[in-house]
Amino acid sequence: MKWLADENFDNDILRGIRRRVAGFDVVRAQDVAEISELDDPAVLAWATTNDRVVLTHDLSTMIPAMQEQVKRFASCSPIVFVRDSLPVGLVIEEILLLDECSIETDWAAGVIYLPLD
Repeated sequence: MKWLADENFDNDILRGIRRRVAGFDVVRAQDVAEISELDDPAVLAWATTNDRVVLTHDLSTMIPAMQEQVKRFASCSPIVFVRDSLPVGLVIEEILLLDECSIETDWAAGVIYLPLD
């Protein structure tokens, strides 16, 4: 899988993932010139075009952006919602589990909530 962390995603989680898995394919929205400092609809459109799963802590703006994306284009990247109250170690494990145990056809537009339970 290819991943995109939105601008407010916890960098401790990203650092932990990168320490555990060399070459893990994740970019931060603020590091992509085309979407740096843009709103959620632009970030989600870029993620969809570039086949990336979006990591976010913010459903209040990302869910409406996803609904609009699906309405306008009939496709949208999946979103993984991570409550910011979850322990960093648990989040790292769950993202790695999703990455390792899924194939691209498992993913569809929608929201996956961590923890997986």
